Amino acid sequence: MNIAKIYAVALLFNIFVPFCWAQSKPVHPSAATDPDRLGQTCAQMLKMSSAEWVEYFETKTGDIAANSNAGLRRAIGVYGKCYDERTDRLAAALSKSGRGPLMGANGNFRDFQKALDDFTTKALAATNNQSGLWVPLYEKLFRYQFYQGYLDKNPKGRPLTPDESDEFAKAKNRFGEVLGLLPDDSMHAVHSAFRQIFDTGRVTDLTKLELYRYAIFLLAPAKDKPFAPPPF
Repeated sequence: MNIAKIYAVALLFNIFVPFCWAQSKPVHPSAATDPDRLGQTCAQMLKMSSAEWVEYFETKTGDIAANSNAGLRRAIGVYGKCYDERTDRLAAALSKSGRGPLMGANGNFRDFQKALDDFTTKALAATNNQSGLWVPLYEKLFRYQFYQGYLDKNPKGRPLTPDESDEFAKAKNRFGEVLGLLPDDSMHAVHSAFRQIFDTGRVTDLTKLELYRYAIFLLAPAKDKPFAPPPF
């Protein structure tokens, strides 16, 4: 091989081999794809509760104190994206295994979501509640629970623990109390919309408890002590 050919081979080696090496590196999901993750992966974020994540976000950025609504919206929004990604992975895995919901169940869940949205709209309008930024996380919770239910051997979901059963009874009473604070015309509309959620198909006991917690969250006066911490 003459000098010219050796030079040409060396040149090609220098051009293409580093490129191939770069292509062969394992690809990892990068937290840097969304700057609002602050270098955290979704798995790391979801190990925190939403409240812990918001506190972490504020510590790192100071944005919530500077502009509470905008900063809080960013913090909740990026947490919600990770919540959705986890649910999407679960839905895909269930579909691939043949254990996922059938068409009828999917239709029932769409009806559930529609009824939930209707209740939320009426509840926020009746109370002028300023907690609407957290609403999307509750809706993501119900979607995750819907798919998670297909991992259970019992199609009706697991029974409530004794502590949960006790809280369920208290939640029903508390719901009645906060509902009674509304003007009569609003109260009847909100109560009717809430009942409609339970008429949309399979609603597990655990989801019923979360629905009552959610309703109390929307309807209780802001000055009251929260009935329960956010379940996410």
